[in-house]
Amino acid sequence: MEPVFREAVEQLSANRPIVIASVVRTSGSTPQKPGAKLLVREDGSAVGTLGGGCVEGDIWFAAKTLMREGGPAQVRDYYLNEDLAAQDGLVCGGTMYFLIDPVYPGDEQYLPMTRNIVSAYEGGQPVAMASLTAAPRGSDLTVGAKLLIHENGRSTGSLGDSDLDDEARKRARKLLAMGKAEYVAMPSGAEFFLEAYTTPPRLVIAGGGHVGRSLATVAKFAGFKVAVIDDRPEFSSRERFPDVDEVVTQDFVMALQSMPINPNTFIVIATRGHRYDDVALEAAARTRASYVALLGSRRKTILIYESLAEKGVPMERIREIRGPSGLDIGARTPEEIAVSLVAEMLMFRLGGSGAPLKLDGKLMQKIEAKAKVPASAG
Repeated sequence: MEPVFREAVEQLSANRPIVIASVVRTSGSTPQKPGAKLLVREDGSAVGTLGGGCVEGDIWFAAKTLMREGGPAQVRDYYLNEDLAAQDGLVCGGTMYFLIDPVYPGDEQYLPMTRNIVSAYEGGQPVAMASLTAAPRGSDLTVGAKLLIHENGRSTGSLGDSDLDDEARKRARKLLAMGKAEYVAMPSGAEFFLEAYTTPPRLVIAGGGHVGRSLATVAKFAGFKVAVIDDRPEFSSRERFPDVDEVVTQDFVMALQSMPINPNTFIVIATRGHRYDDVALEAAARTRASYVALLGSRRKTILIYESLAEKGVPMERIREIRGPSGLDIGARTPEEIAVSLVAEMLMFRLGGSGAPLKLDGKLMQKIEAKAKVPASAG
């Protein structure tokens, strides 16, 4: 949602009103997930998306009305039933909850917050923003109240209650590294949406061979910024990797020690041999990268792990390494291996399980019973 916040900075800097509508919670099957955003300008034009269709149209109209008439932030929910889905050609069957958040000229809090968010996207310190979405009955809390939380624990703004602010700061620590989001419902009845912002996920590939080349292509398509390291110029050239963000011709260890690597960095070790894998993996393990993976067989992985332990790499860190890496899809070719690796990286980043999404047997039985499918002839 970086374009939404960049546009927010531009509009607010020009003293123009905006409305930012965000998906803060979903249940069931929906076209967008929490964090999706739509910014509506004063002239009615927009940046971002909430999933399209009549729901987005309704939210856009509500945003325009709110901007014209004034008023505080509001929360709306939409149940995507069969009638609503039919209008859009969708069959979802879930519920989406939206925070429609107006920002008027003279708001001295939101512009600095959005500038901090843009800075986080550009490589500055990650931040998290909490927005109050429900207030306990009888309280004086205000829906739309905001708290911006920095990596060092410092914060600006408030949700209106010190206990809520403390809870948001505590939960933010788990979300900052990879820019994740969480919806929080407190026993008091207060609810808030907490979303962290950091640099886009970055993949560092140690090794420019066949797998590295395929991996770079698939990872770029999946939204990663990609850097490739190889100490051989013919395997780390712009001709070989025309579309990646960075190509480094250097010793693997020196490159990994000098590159800017944060917790939202993914490193895959895919060099040309055991000796290079060993030293490159040690260098990767000593970085702040949350995801470190080793390409190769189980035997090679065991030998290299034993070497890392002998060199003093903590066993806790060794256990975090994905080795052998990738999801078990039966991959054999470099392209198939690349798909397996990127699938695992996305699972790691987004919190998926890697399990098949195919309908289970119980649901198939219900479909069969509803359709009154006759038993097959024996």
